[in-house]
Amino acid sequence: MTTNKHNDNSREHGIRREDLRGTWAMERQAELSGKKARERAERAKELGLEAAPSIVDRSLTLFRREPWTLGGGNAFMQVSFLADMRQLGGQDVVFVGAPLATGTTVRPGTRFGPDALRRISALGYGYNPERGIDLKESLTMVDAGDIQVIPANIEKSFDQIALALSYITERSVFPVVLGGDHSIGYPDIRGTAPYIDGNIGIIHFDRHSDLSEKTYDERMHGSPFFHATNIPNAPATNLVQIGIGGWTGSKAGMGNARERKATVITIEDIERFGIERVMEYALEIAWKGARAVWLSFDIDSVDPAFAPGTGTPEPGGLLPREVFRMVRLAAREGLQGMELVEVSPPYDVADITSLLGGRVIMEVLATLLEAGKLGHAP
Repeated sequence: MTTNKHNDNSREHGIRREDLRGTWAMERQAELSGKKARERAERAKELGLEAAPSIVDRSLTLFRREPWTLGGGNAFMQVSFLADMRQLGGQDVVFVGAPLATGTTVRPGTRFGPDALRRISALGYGYNPERGIDLKESLTMVDAGDIQVIPANIEKSFDQIALALSYITERSVFPVVLGGDHSIGYPDIRGTAPYIDGNIGIIHFDRHSDLSEKTYDERMHGSPFFHATNIPNAPATNLVQIGIGGWTGSKAGMGNARERKATVITIEDIERFGIERVMEYALEIAWKGARAVWLSFDIDSVDPAFAPGTGTPEPGGLLPREVFRMVRLAAREGLQGMELVEVSPPYDVADITSLLGGRVIMEVLATLLEAGKLGHAP
């Protein structure tokens, strides 16, 4: 005869299910109404807007509105936080986070990029004596917090980001998108392009072409501009890529660049022709027959000695002073918006990558202001 040792032990331990604190907790949960939580959720939907149609859980919003959205209360450059997205419109600039790392293939961490960029930007007060500009005095700027991405679903995250950029573009506010991995480049263009009456050009700073169709069977951070240039009014002939090179490149991406007639400018090209000539050429390509230009800046275009906090570092990139000159030239004719991507704080040292990323944004805004393309310069 076989003895059921488990049943014998059950009789010996003297524990009954009804005596468990866990059982009490389950019963107690049924008595808690959750009324205030529901009220908070409804208020969040009012302020943060309805999520994209592909989102099944309709309690999720388009723009996150929880207290931790801005990483403890930080807003970029300490500007005002726009709690009610229905009030967007009439401002010059809106900072918005896209904390996505789902498209990262090797070293994740870019989901923490928006928070890091905001936190370290507090070291800048918006005034630059060399430029004679005070951004806070001349621009009306708000921080909209983060777009509600779906960490485990890149396509739903794309839907959310595209809808958020559509909402911003429709209201004629200049978007500064704080990434996030570079896969967000596709939904940023997808959300913007329908509101451009004509073609949109793309100036893309990177060490990688990001023109592969897929990686690991998904649209990842190596493929945003393959899919963005499938959009009818965002042709690859208006895509110019600056800084490409090194030993982490994609053969497929370079092949797609050739087939689609994109323009690829390597570091060697910059050394050969010089910054001014290269940027004049880049502007000619991006603006040829276009009505607007989008600036996509991947922080890994900078040499990792100055920007170690990124997912795919590649030695031999641009120097910070070169970057500042180049983005000023890129912005002088005006921009539709910009994204700053691939800041990955877990790999950063003393926040220097986040600091540099924030300064790139400030240089762009200052140039747009000087050129009369944004705000009201004194």
